[in-house]
Amino acid sequence: MADLLHIENLTIRHAGLPLVSSVSLSLAPGERVGLIGESGSGKSLTALAAIGLLPEGMTASGSILLAGQQVVGAADRDIVGLRGTTVATIFQEPLTALDPLMRIGDQIAEVLRRRARRDGRPVSRAGIANEVAALMARVALPDPARLARAYPHEMSGGQRQRAAIAMALACRPSLLIADEPTTALDVTTQAEVLKLLEALVREENMALLFISHDLPVVGSAVDRVLVLRAGELVEQGPIGEVFGRPRHPYTQGLVEAARAFDRAIGAAL
Repeated sequence: MADLLHIENLTIRHAGLPLVSSVSLSLAPGERVGLIGESGSGKSLTALAAIGLLPEGMTASGSILLAGQQVVGAADRDIVGLRGTTVATIFQEPLTALDPLMRIGDQIAEVLRRRARRDGRPVSRAGIANEVAALMARVALPDPARLARAYPHEMSGGQRQRAAIAMALACRPSLLIADEPTTALDVTTQAEVLKLLEALVREENMALLFISHDLPVVGSAVDRVLVLRAGELVEQGPIGEVFGRPRHPYTQGLVEAARAFDRAIGAAL
């Protein structure tokens, strides 16, 4: 079975300086892969390059095949159709990812209408309203009728992230990219969102690229992990092998830091 995402020798430069160097990774349909490393290691840039959304002034070289279509060097009009059909992205901070001037129900409805148009499927206002309510219920948003009329600033961080997940589900993607989706949430809400994501990915048989600097979070979300350091891929493998027997000194440091933090929290409690 062909990979949904296949990246080979990806290098990202800004003002001539390499920010990501010769990174290669692949995701098969239904596979869950983590991309970890400290802030500034190139995780989010790699994900943005994969969907052709690098910030202005940055250039990519190498090869990125998304559903068999080359992204590197492609015009935006040639790959825009992949976003929202093949791939959907959940960003770190939903308050900035969501439109502050649109009600949540309208934002989910817009995604549903766009997907229906791409599929050539007729939709009615009542049909869209029913689909919005069903999606909000599926991501466990309380009182969907009330929250559908709310603006993002009127919701909690966890509710906003659930709404963003509902929008991603509305796309019915084959690949879901989750870029630090729980970093802005408190610990309890973080666990709830992770559990929700895990269930939805399995139910929909979506591939998942999960980006985080939090090792315990990644460990609970993926089967295979890749470690980035200063834009370079230093280690990869099954989650149990990389976290249980890390080979690279950088990975060893990350794992030990996570264990030390857990010990400190345990002692404090």
